[in-house]
Amino acid sequence: MVKRLTMRGFIVSDFFGRRDEALAELRSWVEEGRLKVIEDIVEGFENLPDSLIGLLHGKNRGKRMVRIG
Repeated sequence: MVKRLTMRGFIVSDFFGRRDEALAELRSWVEEGRLKVIEDIVEGFENLPDSLIGLLHGKNRGKRMVRIG
């Protein structure tokens, strides 16, 4: 038996014409609970350097953001 695999990458801009359609579908998935949005929020501008270092070391879960103010 012989197995083969074909991989093809893409860039988001390849499908820019379908952007609105994709955003609407993703939004509905979030609202239905089928897609979870995970945000890793770090408090304070003074924690920005450590937050970036942690991001680069993979210490975040989801989108890492720093809340200022």
